[in-house]
Amino acid sequence: MYSCLDNPADASLLHALWEQAETQRDAVWIREVDGPTLTFAQAADDAARVAGLLQYHGVKPGERVGLMMHNGLDFVRAFFGIQASGAVAVLINTELRGDFLAHQLRNSAVRLVVTESAFAETIIEASQGTALQALICDRAHASALNVQSWSDWRDAEAVDRNAPDPGSVACIMYTSGTSGPAKGVLMPHAHLALYGIGAIGAFEVTDADRYYIVLPLFHANGLLMQLGTTLLAGIEAVLRDRFSASNWLSDIRSHGATLTHLLGALAAFVVDQPERPDDRDHRLRAVLNGPNVPEIETILRDRFGVDDVISGFGMTEVNIPIWGRVGRSTPGAAGWPRDDWFDVIIADPETDRELPRGQQGEILIRPRVPGAFMAGYLDIPDRTVEAWRNLWFHTGDAGRMEEDGLVTFVGRIKDNIRRRGENISASEVEASLSSLPGIAEVAAFAVPSDIVGGEDELMLAVVREPGRQVGEADLLRAADGRLPRFARPRFLRFDESLPKTATGKIQHAILRQRGAEGAYDRDAGDS
Repeated sequence: MYSCLDNPADASLLHALWEQAETQRDAVWIREVDGPTLTFAQAADDAARVAGLLQYHGVKPGERVGLMMHNGLDFVRAFFGIQASGAVAVLINTELRGDFLAHQLRNSAVRLVVTESAFAETIIEASQGTALQALICDRAHASALNVQSWSDWRDAEAVDRNAPDPGSVACIMYTSGTSGPAKGVLMPHAHLALYGIGAIGAFEVTDADRYYIVLPLFHANGLLMQLGTTLLAGIEAVLRDRFSASNWLSDIRSHGATLTHLLGALAAFVVDQPERPDDRDHRLRAVLNGPNVPEIETILRDRFGVDDVISGFGMTEVNIPIWGRVGRSTPGAAGWPRDDWFDVIIADPETDRELPRGQQGEILIRPRVPGAFMAGYLDIPDRTVEAWRNLWFHTGDAGRMEEDGLVTFVGRIKDNIRRRGENISASEVEASLSSLPGIAEVAAFAVPSDIVGGEDELMLAVVREPGRQVGEADLLRAADGRLPRFARPRFLRFDESLPKTATGKIQHAILRQRGAEGAYDRDAGDS
């Protein structure tokens, strides 16, 4: 176990990597499913060489470097190499394209992105008008950008292994909110480490455990709550490039995994697999499922024989201040606050005054550990101040707290959309689609998913330009070409007009109340 687990303010994942490389050099840290492995010592050596490559290309301490890669050993090398160089990693969702990607390149002002050939052309197309000058990629590409070889890290001169300041910014992750484009969350080193420290406590992780990771490493769950946990605990991670319901149990069985996480609809996809007589033939002892839908927990316990199904509550901005506990089944609830690290209250969303136990209100959070929270939103101080008003971070999520401190997440207060584990900004979708031919106005909003635990589906309400007769299926196909896969709408309805306030703002709440009634459903092919 990492030496700073009891003092999160002094912790960092990079320091943990250097330490594990010394204390258990030859132990396997990461094993790709059906692929190569990486020991702790190899991971440290590789990261130091990647840092040397970045410095050779002029990367300076504090500079932002983009990272857009699939799950795999190269992602890990690049992520820790960026940190070892003293730079700040900007983690880019591999589903992004067009305006969504261009915004993050422009906002982060990265001049260099580490990527792979599958994403090079997408990045190049989105780079116009940004500060991007170069790619480090696994294959040469004809481009106005400077394209360097990723494989050169193997021959680069390794940097010295220095521990970072735990309070300094380690990376930026983008998160969508109620309005405007995605916001860059400034995440300190201690903040990154505390995700894994929390998981070690919640799961009571031991040296005998092994994590199976299918969630993307560009998000906090896969990278920090799971891979970070394995690094801090000094245990093995089994890494798959992307989730596969049909391979989920066979991977867990063949690799002897004891811990894993599911998110949103993924759990429903797992339990929808045909029952088999060997469903209980595995070592899996605990699953973190968010949200922890009671019927899903029952199936994971009764059919698959998983002893513990727990949940939690958190955000990119605030870490995971609320965790479930092994041995304490709480179907539908998130868990209990880690009050040694965070203050958590349920408050009146209008006054910010704490409400009595059992009453529903907004979940407000503040840290008790230096560096264990975001350092703000990149270049939007007004949004940072707004979120932090009255010395509490406002999650925009509704919940209630019982007398024993158990917190249940009830739903979103904010007008955002969550689908398949991704937050989607309605305004970003609307801005991206507003210029499509035949559209006069468009509103994007959430409607309930029919998948258990699937959170939301995305719906569009569209006002056509006068005289234009664009059809639903054609419009959805055109939208798909501009949107990330996770943000592709399922429902569409043509309306004569959109409900608006006196100042002309679209009233998304009214549209949500109307729901999908009369809408075209692409999954059904009709209304």
